[in-house]
Amino acid sequence: MPLKSVAQIENLEKYMTKRRKISKAPLCLGDLILAVSSYADSQEETVATVADLLASGRVRLMNEGRKIRARVR
Repeated sequence: MPLKSVAQIENLEKYMTKRRKISKAPLCLGDLILAVSSYADSQEETVATVADLLASGRVRLMNEGRKIRARVR
């Protein structure tokens, strides 16, 4: 089950935006997982939230400089 509230997702988005401004480098999938896991209560919740973010298109991956949408099954 993804993060429980809209506030938790907004906090996560603020964290990721702040992190991106600090580093000025593209964030990797590991950074996303680390950020989500810091807000999630369990590993299952982390996986579900990351899958939801990728499936919804709110987060996109990059391949050779091109943004691509992940397929989540």
